[in-house]
Amino acid sequence: MATAADLAAPPTRVQPVTDIYHGVAVVDPYRWMEDMEAPAFRDWLKAQDTHARSVLAAIPGREALRARLAGLAEATTTVGGVDRTPGRLFFLKDEPGHDQARLFVRDDASGAERLLLDPLDVPGLPGRYSITLHTPTPDGRHIAIGLAQGGSEQSVVRVMRVRDRSFLADSIDRAGLNDSVSWLGDGRSFFYNRQSPPDAAGQVERYNKSAVWLHRLNTPAEQDEPVFGWGVTAARTFEVPDLPYVSTRLGSPWLLAVVLHGDAVERSYFVARRAELNGAATPWRRIVGPADGVTEARLADRSVYAISHRNASLREIWRIDPAHADAAPKVVVAAGPMVLRSAAVSKHAVYVEALDGGVSRLLRLPLAGGPASTVALPFDGSLREIVVSERDDRVLLREEGWNVSPAWYASAGGAAPTALPLQPQSTLDASWVEARRVLVKSPDGTLVPLSIVSKKGLALDGSHPTMLVGYGAYGISMEPSFNATRLAWLERGGVVAIAHVRGGGEFGEEWHRAGWILSKQNTVSDFIACAEYLIAQRYTRAGRLAGIGGSAGGITIGGAVVQRPDLFAAANSAVGVSDMLRMEFTPNGASNIAEFGTVADAAQFEAMYALSPYHRLQDGTAYPAVIVTTGANDPRVDAWMPGKFAGRLQAATSSGKPVLLRVDFDAGHGIGSGRAQRVSELADVWSFFLWQFGEPGFQPR
Repeated sequence: MATAADLAAPPTRVQPVTDIYHGVAVVDPYRWMEDMEAPAFRDWLKAQDTHARSVLAAIPGREALRARLAGLAEATTTVGGVDRTPGRLFFLKDEPGHDQARLFVRDDASGAERLLLDPLDVPGLPGRYSITLHTPTPDGRHIAIGLAQGGSEQSVVRVMRVRDRSFLADSIDRAGLNDSVSWLGDGRSFFYNRQSPPDAAGQVERYNKSAVWLHRLNTPAEQDEPVFGWGVTAARTFEVPDLPYVSTRLGSPWLLAVVLHGDAVERSYFVARRAELNGAATPWRRIVGPADGVTEARLADRSVYAISHRNASLREIWRIDPAHADAAPKVVVAAGPMVLRSAAVSKHAVYVEALDGGVSRLLRLPLAGGPASTVALPFDGSLREIVVSERDDRVLLREEGWNVSPAWYASAGGAAPTALPLQPQSTLDASWVEARRVLVKSPDGTLVPLSIVSKKGLALDGSHPTMLVGYGAYGISMEPSFNATRLAWLERGGVVAIAHVRGGGEFGEEWHRAGWILSKQNTVSDFIACAEYLIAQRYTRAGRLAGIGGSAGGITIGGAVVQRPDLFAAANSAVGVSDMLRMEFTPNGASNIAEFGTVADAAQFEAMYALSPYHRLQDGTAYPAVIVTTGANDPRVDAWMPGKFAGRLQAATSSGKPVLLRVDFDAGHGIGSGRAQRVSELADVWSFFLWQFGEPGFQPR
């Protein structure tokens, strides 16, 4: 067996810095890590990763598990990011034999497809790239493509001529944040979001101080003109984290601009007539503000359809007339028992995805008037994509479930969807897998949904290796999803449980707000309650239970490990938020104030400090084994944050169990990671869990 000396991590330098928040002195022993370009931090990160990988390599079952995961991953093809133009479909395909998703175009009638771009084989761009966006012109003759290196999400937008796959000279850096390109109807110009120029030190504001620009094909980016956003119009003030986009609709006289106020779910919307587009002088008028509680709005020909929680937590749908923005919006779909989540507008209808008891429903609202009707879906699962066109009423749908692999369907005019052979059917048999949904009582009496995925007929004897996953932020719901690699865990008799904790959106905005800023402890309490349920119902026992949380879920798993270390044998904090007091000072921090709070507010500081995993670690406590994972190029959660958590946990724990920091130096937040990277990380994390569970075949000698 591995000895304590074998598991000892490289030393971590302690250099305390004390901050005073509202009269409270807070000591930060590892503030020095926040200088991520300093050789001291880079060397420490490399030493930690080298140690972690040497320990993981000694787990005997790891390579066999990695091979099984790779085989399952290679048995599946995923098609997503579909765009429709007349007679054509554009999409990304992640398929066997290729490490990154590639861009294809398909004849919508014959089904014949051809490759447009492999991001690992781009002329003049050596290295590992991924496609961050792809938006075709309305006629499908050109397509804007965003390319980012090493998981950085720092995109350069290029324009390809679809006919011969050649690139135009157009190249725009500091662009392509999310799917931000929107073409004008002429197919010769497009709107895009662009970050501010680098400062004197060469640093770019990743999420802050951005604006929307208009680019005309075959012209240098230096000649582009700003039309909306930070610093564009002196008469309009934009806050630092405000993120603007402009969208268009073929045939509509209107432009629709949205402002994301950081990570707040409420957004602002502005309109301007297409004919009045005039650079920074464009006369934008606000039709929706944050107080309206609008989470999403879509442009129809002469109307805007908005989803709002202002009057109802489960939301209602409004129709707004841009020409008479002062008039009260008309409620066209009243709030009901389902959470109204997203919308897409075709030529004749608004298609609305709703969440009903954990599964998706699809509503169709005619633009000509009349009540919404329900479109029957093939099975109870999750709608992952809804694709429409302004030219017709055909809708394409991608649906999947806990034990049903993704498939595409087509519907017209509200008819029952029929199968669309866009994605090869998975050859994997998941008929032996079942999913059940139970309600778990949290300490304050709230009933929290828990989805449990396992083999059918599982014996409840407390023996099963179990992973409990939780997130709980931004109003994001943990919906049914098919993951081929999950079968490698389930076929061993394992259990995967998903805790639908507060902070998510499973029951609308009230559920989100119940795990938000001052009430964030509920997120952790719900997760702990779900862990206790799995043990009490004898799915597993503490020695066979691991907790997982990623990104904002780092607060969830970090809080659970700190508050109830006895409940878990192991845990994985993946690119996780752990230092809640310093998060707002990162490049992505200002936008997250809307979700986590700010230390500038005394009450919010008190709640954040009481929960912050990094600050709640106590010396001499028997913590479980923990594997912390991060990407060196992560633009969302700086690598120093997982680094601080790992270093502090290594110093604090008295259990003798390993605390590892695994770093991928060619990855970021996981977005853009290739198949091999994803499989490798899964193999490392799951092998680590099985080792800590005492699983035969995974015990180092």
